[in-house]
Amino acid sequence: MKLSNNKKKAKKLVLKILFSILALLFVFYMFSLPNQLFKTPISTIIFDKNDNLLGAHIANDGQWRFPQNNNIPEKFSKCLIRFEDKRFYRHFGIDILAMARAFSINIKSQKIKSGGSTISMQVIRLSRNGKSRNIYQKIVEIILATRMELTYSKAEILSLYASNAPFGGNVVGLDAASWRYFGRGPNDLSWAECAMLAVLPNSPALIHPGKNRNFLFEKRNRLLKTLFEEGVIDEDTYLLSKEEFIPEKPKPFPQFSPHLLSRIRYNNKSYAKTKTTIDLEIQKQVNRIINTNYKHLSANGIENQAALVIDVQTGDVIAYIGNTFHKKGNTNGNFVDIITANRSPGSVFKPYLYASMLSSGEILPHSLIADVPLQIAGFSPKNYNRGYDGAVPASKALARSLNIPAVRMLRAYGVAVFHHKLKKIGISTINKPPDYYGLSLIIGGCEAKLWEMVGTYASMARTLTNYFDNNGKYNRADYFEPNYLFDKSKSLEKNRNRTELEKDSYLSASAIYFTFKAMLDVERPDAESQWEMFGSSKKIAWKTGTSFGFRDAWAIGVTPQYVVGVWVGNSDGEGRPDLVGVKSAAPILFEIFDVLPTNNSWFNMPYNDMSKIAVCKKSGFLASDICTNIDTIWVPKMGISSDVCPYHQLIHLDQTGKYQVDSDCESIDNIQHVPWFVLPPAMEWYYKQKNAQYKSLPPFRDDCIDNKTNSSMQIIYPKNNAKIYVPVNIGGNQGKTVFVVAHRNTKTSIFWHVDDNYVGKTVNFHRIALNPKAGKHTLTVIDENGEKITTNFEVVK
Repeated sequence: MKLSNNKKKAKKLVLKILFSILALLFVFYMFSLPNQLFKTPISTIIFDKNDNLLGAHIANDGQWRFPQNNNIPEKFSKCLIRFEDKRFYRHFGIDILAMARAFSINIKSQKIKSGGSTISMQVIRLSRNGKSRNIYQKIVEIILATRMELTYSKAEILSLYASNAPFGGNVVGLDAASWRYFGRGPNDLSWAECAMLAVLPNSPALIHPGKNRNFLFEKRNRLLKTLFEEGVIDEDTYLLSKEEFIPEKPKPFPQFSPHLLSRIRYNNKSYAKTKTTIDLEIQKQVNRIINTNYKHLSANGIENQAALVIDVQTGDVIAYIGNTFHKKGNTNGNFVDIITANRSPGSVFKPYLYASMLSSGEILPHSLIADVPLQIAGFSPKNYNRGYDGAVPASKALARSLNIPAVRMLRAYGVAVFHHKLKKIGISTINKPPDYYGLSLIIGGCEAKLWEMVGTYASMARTLTNYFDNNGKYNRADYFEPNYLFDKSKSLEKNRNRTELEKDSYLSASAIYFTFKAMLDVERPDAESQWEMFGSSKKIAWKTGTSFGFRDAWAIGVTPQYVVGVWVGNSDGEGRPDLVGVKSAAPILFEIFDVLPTNNSWFNMPYNDMSKIAVCKKSGFLASDICTNIDTIWVPKMGISSDVCPYHQLIHLDQTGKYQVDSDCESIDNIQHVPWFVLPPAMEWYYKQKNAQYKSLPPFRDDCIDNKTNSSMQIIYPKNNAKIYVPVNIGGNQGKTVFVVAHRNTKTSIFWHVDDNYVGKTVNFHRIALNPKAGKHTLTVIDENGEKITTNFEVVK
């Protein structure tokens, strides 16, 4: 009895042990499959907004391996299944009949000629890369393949295989192979091309320009014949497909925007496959324009270009060319992405200042700005053409990109205020205190990025176009950076939506409108010839810029639909003759606009943000009571608080109207009170050279000279307390300094004195070259009527 009980206990123990073993084996089996089968590096690839491949970067292990494609084309699936695994949809990971057939073949040939592996088993083998191929590993593959069938669908298994199978050389996966061998995506492949790729992983060394290509051709055609015989393809398709050629050599992957690819690879590391906002057709055309212009620019030693096209309303990047791209390799710094690089902006900030001053009511659109020589604490800006207009409307100063009026405007507006404004509207490179930049901020004495400048101009255009949709209110959301990701939620870059923008940081819609209007009327002095040839049938507000030393040439253009930015120069900062915005960058700008699908519409005037006021037609300021030529125009709302015309004066003339008089030398009954447009002497001296209609003040009658109160002279150079450095010329002799005085009557003689010593006389053109000794001096000038003015200066040698 005891023996019987012991046997029962032993039997139960054995059963428990067996059950435990089976349970452990089951647990082991269930957890035997890794959560992630493939952990290999993946190539970075980018697509345009229509899913066209823009570019690819090889994976870190040197393989062209695209991210997994979960949508395998039906053509390829049918070819693959009929070649590799006919019963793929009927087995559970292993094909007993295929393995029996393989075993029989191997016994007969006394060597391994067939493995009998299913597609599922091949996926496992590929995922365990590096494992030796023997019976033990085959058993492991069988176990894991059956386990995989429990977790993955057949479509997912096909996707894993197609995305990780070797296709010859360093090409892995169907997508990479499709582009590498045929130059297009797998969905666009023919039956012959799909058949070739289906047989290739079985013997990936077959794709070779040499002897194996014929064998690959035959192998592909056998598969095509099978497809025909099984009714997968019709006879016509079969006959045409088998005549298709095998590719002779791999094709290069598309590289339509290599710098954007690098930028995405750096900033969006978690997204190997990225859909962008780029429009491939426009990108191709802009690439063509850049490459065409490179040929003649490089002849002048100008090696690099960049261009950026943005959709105004969405902020989406339509075309991105970070630099001139040479297929032969990175030369002459063309690997640098200029779009994100810090460069000197030249004059491109001037529209910001003009719009800012219009917004605050500090100027009106055509207010006269002084354009005479300027020296401020050793800073002496010059206009590009080295000339002076005396006085110029602010709108014309912007259109002609005059430096001296811009500096004077910034001085009046305030460097600190403008510095704050630039940062608020999106210029992040202004990261030093205002005093660091000073007045040079407006003429390129700072750094900026093409990315941010184009983005800011787009924000300005967006503010203007959206003004009407927002019922005349400003929207903080109008200010944001450009975007190149189709799925904006994936952006890992800092997108500064300007929700913190203070009310006084806005550029008003009306100010932006007048700024763009001034930029429509672009003019250039004679020294910047040929600008007229850039006239376009499209209405484009545009601005050029040239950095000091001819190192950077810029052009930015705006329409209601697009903003285009162009940079031309050398990545290493080498300057070149004629490297100026209007000659080097502007032609490219207009070529790009010519290929954009615009409708030639223009911005609507934001009347609700404007006031209609009377202005002095000659000065552009608010009309005073004595302004004689008045015009009624629309201006930004804040313009109603701007300055009244300072240039119209009420002068007193005798009965002839030829001479000024006063009550001490003429009877009050005989005096005429006449409004007169009067510029200060220095402004007048330059202004009347270009404005023949300007009438100088009549002289005082001889018997009234002692009573005159307004000055006829002004010292242009040097300014009071100026420090003058006199260089040594080529011959080793001390150079001379040219002193300049403006007089209302050019025919008047002027007598010059330095430290009470007479040094010369001038008539008509009041300039004299002197060589004072080092130290402090006093310059005194006296005209023939006895009027005297003085200034102090110091010579530093």
